[in-house]
Amino acid sequence: QVQLVESGGGLVQPGGSLRLSCAASGFTFSRSAMSWYRQAPGQEREEEREFVASSFSGGASTNYAGSVKGRFTISRDNAKNTVYLQMNSLKPEDTAVYYCNAQDERDRDYWGQGTQVTVSS
Repeated sequence: QVQLVESGGGLVQPGGSLRLSCAASGFTFSRSAMSWYRQAPGQEREEEREFVASSFSGGASTNYAGSVKGRFTISRDNAKNTVYLQMNSLKPEDTAVYYCNAQDERDRDYWGQGTQVTVSS
C-alpha cells in the first residue's frame, strides 16, 4: 500500500522558514520523481494545485516554479525514502496546503494528504 505522509507545516511570520518532509512507502522511491504542489485557500479541485518543485529519480535534477526559485529547495534522502522542501523567505502568498506527489517508474501518480502552511504576522 502506497503512503505519502507530509509533516512540518505550521504558522510562520513573513520572512521566516519552514522545512516540510514527506515520508514515502509502498513503491520504489529511488526510481520515482518526487514533487511538491500547493493549493491555495479557496481552491477545492485537485486540478487547481500549483506545481512547486520536483526532484527527479536519482535526485541529481530538480525543477522549481518561478515563484519559489531561489527561496525553496527540494531534496531527497533515498535511504530514508523521504523528500524535503526547505522554504525560506516565506511570503503571505505562500500560504497553502502543501502536497507531496510521487510519480513512479510506471508513471503512476500518488498523493499525500497535505500539510497546512500559513504565513502571517
